[in-house]
Amino acid sequence: MAAAQGRLSDGADGMDDTEGDRNAGSTAPLPFRAAVDALRSARLRPQIEVEATRAPQRLAAFAYALEATVVDDDQDLADGRLVLLHEPDGHDAWRGAFRLVTLVRAELEPEMAADPLLPDVCWTWLTGALQARGLSCGEPSGTVTRASSHYFGGLAERPAASQIEIRASWTPREGLGGVPDTAAHLAAWCDLLAQVAGLPPAGPGDASIVTLPQRRDPQSR
Repeated sequence: MAAAQGRLSDGADGMDDTEGDRNAGSTAPLPFRAAVDALRSARLRPQIEVEATRAPQRLAAFAYALEATVVDDDQDLADGRLVLLHEPDGHDAWRGAFRLVTLVRAELEPEMAADPLLPDVCWTWLTGALQARGLSCGEPSGTVTRASSHYFGGLAERPAASQIEIRASWTPREGLGGVPDTAAHLAAWCDLLAQVAGLPPAGPGDASIVTLPQRRDPQSR
């Protein structure tokens, strides 16, 4: 399995290792640094490529972000971002000192996107992934959005495309030293990504998981 640490994004914003890690440096509270270290050391299934990325600066006193892509046979099947937020003195709305925020996206077959039960199913994939890992969380909230794109004019030859998008956040329960098990939460999040991408279950224990059919015409890398 691949390690979750990966490499930092090196896009046009010029972010480097120092900039990306400033919130996880020696000035950050010990519980936050421990939570980030756990994210970096998590072991994930090889089809999921994870790397650190720029974290939002105004959502909390401390933040750390990861982005992931589900890749199978050099095809991108789904992608997402997971952000760890931390307020040392706690946050009333979170009912805790930590918060996990996520975005997950994948393309769908049009007939799958038209299923009226799809949003409810996608939400249960998230909650079920957490429960399957034995994780307790509080104050979960989120949205499931379906979008369809139709092309015209110079793009008329492209087939219509449908996409599912899951935005969610939850408060991970804190363990010893006030540190949540972020590695397990990352693994659960990757389970959600794999389901949305239509990958087969990772192991015999996951045989009961119902996955989404692989998205139509996945993009080659």
